Amino acid sequence: MEVKIIGRKDNAAEEADLLLYLAFAGDEAATGLEIDLMPTMTAGGKVTFLYGARGSRHRALVGLGSQDRLDTEQLRRAAGCASRAIGREGYRSVAVALDASASRLTALGLNAKSIAESWVEGWLLGAYTFDKYKQNRRPSSIEKLSLVLGTEEATDWPHVIGRARLRAECASLARDWCNEPANVMTPERLVAQVETLFAGRTSVGIKIYRGAELERHGMNGLLAVGQGSRHSPSLVELTYAPDPSRPLLALVGKGMTFDMGGMNVKTGRDLSEARYDMGGACAVIGAFDYLVRSEADVNVAALIAVADNVPGAGALLPSSIIRYPNGLTVQVGNTDAEGRLILADALLHAQRLGAEEIIDIATLTGSVGHALGLRVAGVWGDKDSAELLRSLGQQCGERIWPMPLVDDDEELLHSEYADLNNISSSPYGGANAAALFLRRFVGRDIRWSHIDMANTVQAPADRGYEAAGATGFGVRLLADYAMQQSHNLHKGGSSHDS
Repeated sequence: MEVKIIGRKDNAAEEADLLLYLAFAGDEAATGLEIDLMPTMTAGGKVTFLYGARGSRHRALVGLGSQDRLDTEQLRRAAGCASRAIGREGYRSVAVALDASASRLTALGLNAKSIAESWVEGWLLGAYTFDKYKQNRRPSSIEKLSLVLGTEEATDWPHVIGRARLRAECASLARDWCNEPANVMTPERLVAQVETLFAGRTSVGIKIYRGAELERHGMNGLLAVGQGSRHSPSLVELTYAPDPSRPLLALVGKGMTFDMGGMNVKTGRDLSEARYDMGGACAVIGAFDYLVRSEADVNVAALIAVADNVPGAGALLPSSIIRYPNGLTVQVGNTDAEGRLILADALLHAQRLGAEEIIDIATLTGSVGHALGLRVAGVWGDKDSAELLRSLGQQCGERIWPMPLVDDDEELLHSEYADLNNISSSPYGGANAAALFLRRFVGRDIRWSHIDMANTVQAPADRGYEAAGATGFGVRLLADYAMQQSHNLHKGGSSHDS
């Protein structure tokens, strides 16, 4: 899709198939539109098509919701809703009259750059569809988007648009891979696609650990979880280090391409959503791709633990013992608590690489959704990192909330014959227990954060700039965190100075 910034008198605005206006909740009229507005027309994300006499200009209105709550995320959501609705109506070119609302937007603290970038990012994400397996596809019809800003404030519009486009592309990549069905996105396929994605990029180091290499490095969690499948487990290591003298940030993702629960088999009428258990891996891959393509001045390693968790004659059995290279032994109380078993391998490997900071992200527990709902992920670990992630998540729309690590609850992971159990003895606080389990595999001198995104990995229906299905959650959040770390290091402060 072609995207450009234009002035008020640019012919592109006059030639567009449709002209889109904005309005806030409570507005009785919209600047540029000579019609009265109904209250329902200005609700956040509401799109209304305005039809006039034959031959008249096609126009539409999108609601921004309450002016008191407006921020860049509200703009992204409105843009996403507009993009989806208009793209389904067959329009090929759209001009957005941002200039008509510019004074009100800037009065709320938004400048032209943030307005344009947020709108383009939301618009492109809202145009996303995953319909490659359908006969009757409905991709967005829009080929050209023009933003009417009427300002010369910014001279680097290509950079602003390019950054928004790249963020949308990397998040869409994560959505695409996570949406793929289990018979397509096998562990081997995921590894192959990572290799293809980064092949030829001289700044990226790629190493794949399989079979004997997993054994040699003591990655026994991956070997154990994957032993019931005909697909072999792997650990993918990606490195990008433009300045080796700087600290290394490791991003660790859970890449369970399909989770049937192993011998503690899941049951249900439709288990298709088990394919989303690689959401953490997709978030890390998308964020890493963004950092590399942005030529970010930050050293980062992406570690993806890849397997599928299925029952079979050779599958891991409850009561089994797994021994890890740090000396810990784990009783497998439940094979459906497999994510922490493979993340433990990746966390230990990140420390072998010399990472000073580690962020792991995974669809780890259902209980995080019981605590936080379906729109806010949980984060455990280093308090400063958690607060920065929370702040950045609020800005980019991938919201996250700090959760407690309660030392006393470690007793819930007690095992009679191993150092710890992989499942809590309590039916409550499962997400907290999982975080406590992972903490046992991280050295005390390592700055560590754990993100549980099991509740945010998918959207149950189209909403804002999210299409029903995989959300790509974590891509923009992790990328923003790494970029902020780079910015702070250049200022000479710690990676947590804001």
